[in-house]
Amino acid sequence: MRKNEFLYIVSYFEWVQGIQSFFWDEADVNDKLQHIMTNAFGEVLSISQHEKVDMRTAAHMLAIGRIAQALTLRGIYP
Repeated sequence: MRKNEFLYIVSYFEWVQGIQSFFWDEADVNDKLQHIMTNAFGEVLSISQHEKVDMRTAAHMLAIGRIAQALTLRGIYP
């Protein structure tokens, strides 16, 4: 992954900490980041192998699938 993706996730962690008024130390942030990145890689790799597409296309497929699922669950577009 690129540096921007890591920074985006860490910025999200900072936002969550501010909203919930608690703070994580560097080790906690690194653990949470490792967990998220490992899971994301596994999901994309699985789609890539199953659909026989490159990792970038698999990442797009995963993202679009998540958006479609969210729209269906929220009932925004029946």
